[in-house]
Amino acid sequence: MASVSSKFVVVDGINTHYLEGGNGPAVVFLHSGEFGGAAEVSWEFNIDAFAEHFHVIAPDWLGFGRTDKVFDFEKGRARTLGHMRRFLEVMAIGEADFVGNSMGGSNLARIAAARPVILPIRSLVLASGGGYAPDSDARKKLLRYDGTDRSMREMLDGLFFDKEKWVDNAEYRARRQVFARMPGAWECASAARFKAPFVEATGQFGKPDATPYENIEVPTLLIAGANDELRLPGYAHEVGAKIPDSEVVVFDDAAHCPHIEHAEKFNQLAIAFLKKIHHKKGIAEAA
Repeated sequence: MASVSSKFVVVDGINTHYLEGGNGPAVVFLHSGEFGGAAEVSWEFNIDAFAEHFHVIAPDWLGFGRTDKVFDFEKGRARTLGHMRRFLEVMAIGEADFVGNSMGGSNLARIAAARPVILPIRSLVLASGGGYAPDSDARKKLLRYDGTDRSMREMLDGLFFDKEKWVDNAEYRARRQVFARMPGAWECASAARFKAPFVEATGQFGKPDATPYENIEVPTLLIAGANDELRLPGYAHEVGAKIPDSEVVVFDDAAHCPHIEHAEKFNQLAIAFLKKIHHKKGIAEAA
């Protein structure tokens, strides 16, 4: 990631990490939520290409990456989304295009479909975001992570199609381990599933997807992997059919991380999509 810098900003007392680079229209990247999820591992093969055309900002969610390890047991996701909204306010980011993977993409879809919309969304690019999330064997692989290389390998097996390149790659697993084993990272990633004995445990996954996608009013590009075991087959087309202004692309040889497994193709499609939107809106590109 030669063209971006690693930075920190304090947001309401929370030391918040982000990557930033480039010039032009703002594009905000929101990473996934597996153990070790962080901007640096979600977007390492994408953000340089986008920075050639746009002002890119990729923050670490509350409790993830290099951002302070805080989890709010009372407010849960609302606290996480509120922190992201305040981060953009502190950074003086007005209207922006948003790119999200997995948790990041699903959160963006929920935000864009809700009223009021709490983030200044101009358009969406969702990489395996949205849709029903079954309690599948691949999901169980992700949730069993215990800090060992064996469990990291199992987790990556649930995320990637090309096993030789990503799952069997000891160097890549070690890089992922750096983030997954940061102090407090495992605890924050696990906290959403920690419930008191007197509270009904409904589970995060296997529940109906109640997102009103038809409320999304911004142009949306959905890019999915045909071999994604964390979603149901054909989910992207089902979600896209509900969004009034949407395009759907499915990569054949990819699973839950199409933006990583086919980074060059993803970058070309997403950058062209954003440039088309900016042209229609008369938004000036970087000089």
